[in-house]
Amino acid sequence: MSLSFTDYLAQVKGQIREISVQELREGQSDPALTIIDVREPEEHENGVIEGSELCPRGYLELRVENIQPERDKPIAILCQGGTRSALAAHSIMNLGYTDVTSVRGGMGAWSRAGYPIEQRRRLSKEDLARYSRQIILPQLGEAGQQKLLDAKVLLVGAGGLGSPTALYLAAGGVGTLGIIDNDIVDTSNLQRQVLHTEELEGTPKVESAVATLKRINSSINIKTYNERLSSANVMEIFKGYDVVVDGTDNFPTRYLINDACVMLDIPNVHGSIYHFDGQATIFNHAEGPCYRCLYPEPPPPELAPSCAEAGVLGAICGVVGTIQAVETVKLLTGIGDTLEGRLVSFDALDMSFRELKVRRDPNCLVCSPDPEITELIDYEQFCAVTF
Repeated sequence: MSLSFTDYLAQVKGQIREISVQELREGQSDPALTIIDVREPEEHENGVIEGSELCPRGYLELRVENIQPERDKPIAILCQGGTRSALAAHSIMNLGYTDVTSVRGGMGAWSRAGYPIEQRRRLSKEDLARYSRQIILPQLGEAGQQKLLDAKVLLVGAGGLGSPTALYLAAGGVGTLGIIDNDIVDTSNLQRQVLHTEELEGTPKVESAVATLKRINSSINIKTYNERLSSANVMEIFKGYDVVVDGTDNFPTRYLINDACVMLDIPNVHGSIYHFDGQATIFNHAEGPCYRCLYPEPPPPELAPSCAEAGVLGAICGVVGTIQAVETVKLLTGIGDTLEGRLVSFDALDMSFRELKVRRDPNCLVCSPDPEITELIDYEQFCAVTF
């Protein structure tokens, strides 16, 4: 027996629970409540309910588990008039959600009642087109892409690790990229430092980086620092960035980056490579460790790899730098499980990956509650692996 849409809607509403906008307003104080607005993006121009999750009706079943993975938590679904929300509530109840309501009258009733709404920025048509393959990811969506566009990331080093990291962060729409490097492009860099090209040999790396990145994404903001990082400038340079990506090649700078990140409370996405090996992790995020928790002091110069024996397969830089880019995106958008407290290492010769647990040292020299190191230190520069 076929049903008219009116009959079908009536049948659906008989199987779900509806609430008034007054009840929704009263329930807003419940931190467990998730409000999902299933209207189309253009309908949001007149405002949305504060704290609501925006998910077009056509994507709800695909994304609801990322919006609210716990099926017993309360969910209120809202559309413009109450029809799409009723159908949506019925649908996710069939997915096993047990506490779902549809808001009777929808956003129209909410506005007529005079309840507060907020205006949210929307991505431009250009941004929607450029980042469409990211935006359709249920874990990211428009909200995640907006976070990337609003983000500020500093890359320390425009070499082997900084190159792939910068390329993917620029392409992915990180709104502001800072790049600090005081070196120039040399022929020996080109085997692994994919930001740079033959015609830019002899050019400062920061200028070469800007030229390449702007060809990939002309809309992002790039700040350059053609200077060596030191205790005299690190705090001023780091200030205001959301994440610092460590792509450096020497121990003194790694310790300086770490200590400044701890003092400024900025996550540090760390990577390092040597020969056919690479590793990556995140320092100074949430309850995770800092670099000194693992390595309290720099090694003596005689134990650092000499310039004569240092070497690396160029593609190793791509692997580690790409991992750093992925972890940076996860930090900025809040998706997935980051490498906080975990160090991933791999050996390219047998393509084996290992994960090591790394814990915060309660007696760490710099990140413990009573640190011994409270001022920045410029350790003596000595030779190490050149990325």
